[in-house]
Order: sequence, then C-alpha cells, then structure tokens
Amino acid sequence: MLVFLAAISIGLSLGLFGSGGSILTVPVLLYLVKMPAELAIASSLFIVGSISLFAAVRSSLKGWVSWQHVALFALPSMLGTYLGAWFGTLVDSRWQLLLFSILMFISAFLMWRKKTLPEEAKVTIKAIILIFTGLAVGIITGFVGVGGGFLIVPALVLLGGLTMLRSIATSLVIITLQSSVGFLKYYSTLVAQGAVFDWTSIAIIIAFGIIGSVIGGAIAKHVPKQLLQRGFALFLLLMATVVIYQSVL
Repeated sequence: MLVFLAAISIGLSLGLFGSGGSILTVPVLLYLVKMPAELAIASSLFIVGSISLFAAVRSSLKGWVSWQHVALFALPSMLGTYLGAWFGTLVDSRWQLLLFSILMFISAFLMWRKKTLPEEAKVTIKAIILIFTGLAVGIITGFVGVGGGFLIVPALVLLGGLTMLRSIATSLVIITLQSSVGFLKYYSTLVAQGAVFDWTSIAIIIAFGIIGSVIGGAIAKHVPKQLLQRGFALFLLLMATVVIYQSVL
C-alpha cells in the first residue's frame, strides 16, 4: 500500500511541478522496494522518464509545450547528461548529493523572487544562453543521477521567459529525453556487471505514477501562477533539506 501511495505522489509531483520525480523515486526504491542503490538510481530514471512521457504527451496535446525551447535546451542537455553520468561514476556519491542540494537551494531562492509572467506575455528566447544552460543542466543532472526538473523548470522561467505552466509542460518533454539517455548509460553498465532489474515493481510504480501525474496536471491548471511558483520554491527547499540531512550530514 505504501508503495502505491508513494508512486501516486511521484506522479503528482511531476504533474504539479514538473519536478521532484527522481528525488521521491530513489528513496521509494531504496527503502520500500529494497533495491540496491545503483539499481534504484537507474530504475528511477526509467520510471520518471516513463511517467514524464505520458504527462508530456497530454500537455503537448493541450498546446502547453514550447517546442522551440525543447529544441534549444534538450539536445545539449542530453549530451550533457551522458557526460555527467560518466563523470558521476568517478567521484564519491556524497559530493554528488551535496552539489544536488546546493543547486536546489539556489533554484528555490531564485524562483521565490522571480515575478510571474502573464500568459499573454511575449516570450523572448535567448538561444545561446538556453543552449549552454541546457548543456550545463544536463551535465549536473547526469552527474547526480536525477531527471533534472528542479533545474529545468527554473531555467525555463528565469532564462527562457516562459510562464510556470508552460515551463512545467516543456520540462516534462526534456525530462523524458534526459532520463532516457541517463538510464541507457546506467543500464548498459549495470547489465554488464550482472545486475537484474525488478521490472514488476518498476511497472507498478509507473502505472500508479501516471495516475498521480493526471491529478497533478489538473491541479496545476487551476492554481494561481504566483502560488504555484512559490509552492515549487518551497518544495525545492524541503527536498534539499531532506537530501542533506539523510545523505550528506
């Protein structure tokens, strides 16, 4: 029962904030499903990528996704994810989690201060900035083994000029692509080492996560933009505190 509720929470987080999936998924796999750490990280990327794909398709059909931002951000971020995943195998995991937490604190601060844009606001795309930001975000998310929504959403709001709702929808597409690249890198390494994935548990979590993403997406559409943005900032702050407390201190 706890696994089912946790899976719904994972999807709810992705649908509501376009973030938090991996942060929630890894502990669920570690402590409830009892997966080894390496398998939990790899499996979380597959789970988050699958749930994000479903949510991204729904958002795309509603016209919320900015494909210009996807093109400028996703390709360099996918390259960065592969490089980051490779580099992440060379360092102590405590350094990975410390960087993860620091970046969440910074993102939370910036998102709290950022003024929301009206839906009709003209979007100015800073192509070069988005390309290099995508590369940097990809390296960081691959390095720490997460989907990256906690950085992608603020980047799209602060640098891409998108509203919170469109940033969430667009981030789901990017998370799907990034998670796929990261999972394939981890999968090839782990399978070569003889690891066996628990596909039954993975499938169950994906199924209930999709239900959660539908609920989260419906809620996000009706929540005031300023409240949604500041709620996201508080969510990041809470997650950063939990990660530091459990894994770094």
